Amino acid sequence: MTTERYGLKVPGAKSASPDVTVLAPYDRKPIATVATADAATVEHALATAHKLYRNRDAWLPLAKRISILEGTASMMKARAEYLAIEAAREGGKPLLDSKVEVARAIDSVRIAVEHLRTQQGEVIPMNVGASSANRLAFTQLEPIGVVVALSAFNHPLNLITHQVGPAIAAGCPVIVKPAKATPLSCFRFVEMLREAGLPEEWCIPLLPENNELSTKLATDPRVAFLSFIGSAKVGWKLRSQLAPGARCALEHGGVAPVIVAADADMKAVIPSVTKGGFYHAGQVCVSVQRVYVERSQAENFAKALADSASKLKVGDPTVAETEVGPMIDPAEVTRVGEWVDEAVAKGAKVLCGHEKLSETCYAPTVLLDPPDDVRVSTLEVFGPVVCVYSYDKIDDAIARANSLPVSFQAAVYTQSIDTAMHCYQRLDASAVMVNDHTAFRVDWMPFAGLRTSGHNVGGVPYTMHDMQVRKMIVIKSAAIKR
Repeated sequence: MTTERYGLKVPGAKSASPDVTVLAPYDRKPIATVATADAATVEHALATAHKLYRNRDAWLPLAKRISILEGTASMMKARAEYLAIEAAREGGKPLLDSKVEVARAIDSVRIAVEHLRTQQGEVIPMNVGASSANRLAFTQLEPIGVVVALSAFNHPLNLITHQVGPAIAAGCPVIVKPAKATPLSCFRFVEMLREAGLPEEWCIPLLPENNELSTKLATDPRVAFLSFIGSAKVGWKLRSQLAPGARCALEHGGVAPVIVAADADMKAVIPSVTKGGFYHAGQVCVSVQRVYVERSQAENFAKALADSASKLKVGDPTVAETEVGPMIDPAEVTRVGEWVDEAVAKGAKVLCGHEKLSETCYAPTVLLDPPDDVRVSTLEVFGPVVCVYSYDKIDDAIARANSLPVSFQAAVYTQSIDTAMHCYQRLDASAVMVNDHTAFRVDWMPFAGLRTSGHNVGGVPYTMHDMQVRKMIVIKSAAIKR
């Protein structure tokens, strides 16, 4: 295929910084070149967005926002096959899963429209005593201000719709920086918003030429809300640098724990954990990583999981039969291999994988009983590795699951409601899945990392809520009696 070029999409700006080349993670072939933003361009984008927000007469009416989002969703549906193929090429997620991502992204836009149609302010009680007599009070919703969205590579379209869609719905000017490795889906989404009628200044996509400019973009005092998806180290540092009064939502990663009770339906658990652990080569913030199984069943469970994992088809993500694609970068393949090597050297039993298949692909790997102090047990692998641990008492498994500073989604497999509730009430998690894997998500549900895993709540309606202010009016009149 020919290499495309995506020029600067900052209206009224020119940039002197060089283009970047986007490579397909599977074969490292160039897909496109993308213009980057220099310091003057970043400043121009911020000034444009802030000026737009400060001019209240220029705010987009509710009906206009609904029309734009509805039109965008219709375009996405018409172009779904193209969007899925290109997202698979760009990000490495297999085509069968990229098709699901595109369907979710379309739904995410529609959820924003549905929420716009039903969201409302509230009436504040007055006339309840002498101090509030002859008054009427209620709130309405207003956009918080300029939104800056910094996104991640692993869901190059749906993450963007989760950040940009709610900003447009809420009426906020938004500047979006996609991951440098996967900017193309973002640019296509913004192009569709503009094609659907969004004035260019309301959504500006850009790639700053360096990390210092990205930090400047996120922490500028004109920014009212930062939406960040990425590493905890970067996210928490950015939060510490935000201007006073700025809000933020941070979505980092976890080391997703799964508890398999002795009474679990193993025939159902194996395919579920296989999908949850090796989906997108494990490059998901809630990917199954740690599985705790009752000791008498642990080795047989691990062998069955390894048998399932070893049958997964690894390869070109644009081929329909592929089930596990590449890592985003060859350096990630090397890193995952080193972490597995460390675990094996310290006593973990390899049941499948532990093999670099190519410069960009690592074999789905299952380890039995790695020590609790190695990196695959303590840090987010973000790769195709699932660790199975033996436990004697379920409370011991819960304690081990809770032993790390991260806290995101967790899971328990059991046929007992008592066991399910016991685990639900004791696991450190923002959500506990029962008889489902940790990577389950629909786009209208709350999605939140706790402790070091994040701050505030994702999910389209929840993000819209955070990007709006509740503005109250109190009216005093002798005619108001009740």
